[in-house]
Amino acid sequence: MAQGSAVAWFHCFSGVTGEMTLGSLVDAGADLDEVRALCDRLPLIGWEFDAHPVRRSGLAATRVQVLCEETSVVRTGRHIAAMIDEARLPNRVRQRAHAVFDLLVEADGRVHRRPADQIHFHELGNLSTVLEIVGTCAALEVLEIDEVYASPVALGRGMVRGGLGMVPVPTPLTVELLRSAPTYGLDIAMELTTPAGAALLSALVTDWGPMPSMVIRASGFGAGIAEIDGRPRVTQVVTGVAAAELMPGQPVMLLETNLDDVTGETVSHAMAAALDAGAYDVWVTPILRGRGVPGHLLSALVDSPLAGQVSAVLSTETGTHAVRAQRIEQWPASRNVEEVDIDGRRVRVEVSTGRVKVEHADATLAARHIGIPVREVVSLAEEAWRRRTRGELTEVVPMPTPDHDVDDSLGDGDPDGDDIA
Repeated sequence: MAQGSAVAWFHCFSGVTGEMTLGSLVDAGADLDEVRALCDRLPLIGWEFDAHPVRRSGLAATRVQVLCEETSVVRTGRHIAAMIDEARLPNRVRQRAHAVFDLLVEADGRVHRRPADQIHFHELGNLSTVLEIVGTCAALEVLEIDEVYASPVALGRGMVRGGLGMVPVPTPLTVELLRSAPTYGLDIAMELTTPAGAALLSALVTDWGPMPSMVIRASGFGAGIAEIDGRPRVTQVVTGVAAAELMPGQPVMLLETNLDDVTGETVSHAMAAALDAGAYDVWVTPILRGRGVPGHLLSALVDSPLAGQVSAVLSTETGTHAVRAQRIEQWPASRNVEEVDIDGRRVRVEVSTGRVKVEHADATLAARHIGIPVREVVSLAEEAWRRRTRGELTEVVPMPTPDHDVDDSLGDGDPDGDDIA
């Protein structure tokens, strides 16, 4: 799902039909006059859309009906495809409508074991069904929907009369259309999901499941013809703009231990030892333990292969009775380390998007050498880096990024054992 694309998610907790999908989109803000104008391009006469508000188990919804006088004309898939092409619909409306009817032809052929050119639609080829399907595709276009999603689809039970007699519910065609979709049955003697509704979702849905990450723009309910005792007979649609999805991060281990009988100097030394053992970062948080005993929470972030050795360091240096761990993910920003010259001293700066950070250990050494406050060295180093990026200083080749932040506040000013000259 592309960030910023317009999406629609259909919630099919009471099934889905052609008129319910169309009604939900109109209820969510699709202008019915615009939908009607697009459908009016079809070479069909004697029909009208009627939209009116209804309530289903207390929920306000919109029911859209196709008012027309049905004829005995039996349309084929090829006939319907020709009508869609003749209508000169917008590209996405035409493509979506073709996808739905192509899927119907394929599924009907598999159910009845007939070649595609011998498929004749009966109730699926009538005027109202054609207009419900094309109307839904038109409503998606009016709302400028780029991608369609849907929840698992509820199915009823029982028997229903079709064009060729009585058939079980869910009908064989509905089952075939939903072959790759998540479904579940409800103990309700009704055809909750029709072939038209199943075909619309199966042909148009990008993915099935819970509502995707989005900034919600609107919501609507499309009502079915009948009511269900204790359950709203509606299909819900939620429209919005796709939000940025969190991609899988870097797996790391978070090590923690509670300390209440060690000195601050011991804790500080344990932190330095954990960094030397390969931890990405180490930090201490004041805590209040049971019976009101004050203490510290010592935490370390490490790669999984190094968790054992860093845990052993924490245990050895603090004498703690237990170190606990949990697997988490982190999303480190890309960064690189560069150098600038401050009065003959090389000072490292860590550069990432929107931020320049001067290494404190280098700034401290430079401050001692030059005889000025550390804060002035930091300011000079940041300004030197900015001048270089503007082309006012000679470019310096970036250095490799260290495994963890340098902090030599406990040592002699050189994290590697050799002062930086």
